[in-house]
Amino acid sequence: MEQNNSAEYYAPIEIIANASDEGRNLRDVLRKRIGISRRLMVRLKTSEEGLSVNGQKVWPNHKVSEGDVISLRMEAESSETILPQPMELDIVFEDSHLLVLNKPAGIIVHPTTGHYLNTLANGVMHYWQERGERIRFRPVHRLDEHTSGLVVIAKHPLAQLQLSAQMMEGTVTKEYRTFVYGRPPENEGEINAPIGRQTEDPHRRVVREDGAPSQTFYKVAETYSDQASALEIRLGTGRTHQIRVHMTSIGCPIIGDSYYTEEKWTTSSIGTKLSAIIDRQALHAARLGFRHPVTGEEMKLEATLPVDMLRLQQELRTIDR
Repeated sequence: MEQNNSAEYYAPIEIIANASDEGRNLRDVLRKRIGISRRLMVRLKTSEEGLSVNGQKVWPNHKVSEGDVISLRMEAESSETILPQPMELDIVFEDSHLLVLNKPAGIIVHPTTGHYLNTLANGVMHYWQERGERIRFRPVHRLDEHTSGLVVIAKHPLAQLQLSAQMMEGTVTKEYRTFVYGRPPENEGEINAPIGRQTEDPHRRVVREDGAPSQTFYKVAETYSDQASALEIRLGTGRTHQIRVHMTSIGCPIIGDSYYTEEKWTTSSIGTKLSAIIDRQALHAARLGFRHPVTGEEMKLEATLPVDMLRLQQELRTIDR
C-alpha cells in the first residue's frame, strides 16, 4: 500500500493499450477491457490519483493511443465496523487483488446481528491489520456456517465487480465433495427442481413449484454398499441450501445434516454410528474455477478434505460394498 498527502491507495492496476484501443476514449477502453461500471468510473474520476495515462492524470474522455500505460488507483477502504480478531487462516491464494481461503466448518463468513466475533471477516481484518493493509472485507460469495471449503474475498471494488459478473454469467465453476445416505438413482445425473422457502419455517428451503429455478449436477465417486455414497457436485445455480435440499429431494440427504435429513436415516444403525464421527453436514467446497478479475488468467483452486470428512470417508470404506 502506498500513501500520498491526502489519501491512501491500493496498488495501481495497469493496462497496456493495444491497437484496437487506438483513438478511443479512456472510458470506452476500460469498459471494453475490464468491464468497469459507471459507478466505479465516477469514483476513479473524482479521486486525486484515480486515472492516469503514462503517469499523467487524465479524464475519462482522454483519447488513448496504442502502447499507452493506463493506470487505475482506487482509494483504500476499511471495514471499520468489523472488529479485528486473531485467527488461524488457511490461505489458498493471495495477491494484491484477491484472497482465497479454505474456510473451516463451524464459522460464518460475515458478522450478523448478535454475532460480531468469531467470523471469517474478523480473522481477515486482523490479518490485514497486522500487515499494515487497509482493505475492506468484500466476500464474493458465502458458504453455510457448517460447510467447509473455498471462499473468495475481493480486495477492491473492481475485483468484486468482475467476479460478481462472472457469477451472474455462470462462468465460475463451483465443485463440492459430499457424503450422502443411500445411493442416487443414477451414477451421474442432473437435478432440476425449483427451490423456495418452506411456509411453516422460512429459514428452511424446500422443492416447490413456485420456487426459484435451481440446477445441481452430481457424479458418484464411491459407494458404500447401498447405505452411503461419496459424490462430486457441480452447481448450475447458487440457491441457499441448494445442495442440501436437492440431495434430500432424491432420497440421499447429506450425512450429518440434521436439518434436512429424515428420521429414518438419523435413527438408523448407520446414522447412529456416523453421528459420533461428524457433527455437521459432510459438505466441502473443494474446487473453484474463474478468470482472474484483473489479469484474465484462468484460475483453478483446490482445498483438500478436512479431517472430519477424511475420518468419515475412512469409516464408510469399512462398510461391505
